[in-house]
Amino acid sequence: MSWFEKAVIGTDRLLYKLTGGKVMTVSLSKQTGLTLITVGAKSGEQRLNQVQYIADGDGMLVVGSNWGKPHHPGWTANLIKNPDIQVNVRGTVRDVRGTLLAGAEREAAWSKLVAAWPAFQDYVARSGGRELRVFRLTPR
Repeated sequence: MSWFEKAVIGTDRLLYKLTGGKVMTVSLSKQTGLTLITVGAKSGEQRLNQVQYIADGDGMLVVGSNWGKPHHPGWTANLIKNPDIQVNVRGTVRDVRGTLLAGAEREAAWSKLVAAWPAFQDYVARSGGRELRVFRLTPR
C-alpha cells in the first residue's frame, strides 16, 4: 500500500469518527463518497469502508477498485455474502441491498462509473487486467 493510500484511508477513518460520516477526503476531488457498513464474510463483525459512488436512479453504483491492486477488496466479498447492508452518505444512514452486476448490466454501469471517474480505467490496467467488481446499491 502506498503512502498516499494509507494517508487517505487513515484520514477518512478519522473524519468518519469526528463528523459521523459527513465529511470524506473524496469530497476534495469533487466526487461523491459514502461509507459502506458491511458484515465481515468470515468474522461476522461490522466493517466500515469509504468508497466513491455515483447516483443511479434511486440507488448508487460502487466499484471494488482496491486502488488497482491485483485482488478484490475485502468489502466486496462481505457484500456478496451479506448483501443487506447500510451506507452512510454525508451523515445519513440508509438500508440498502448490494447486487453484484454482470454482463450488459455491468457494462452499462461501468460506462457511467468511468465517465464520472476515468481513473477507474487506470486501476484496471494497474491491477493486471482484473475485472473490477461493480455493485448497485438499492434502497430496501
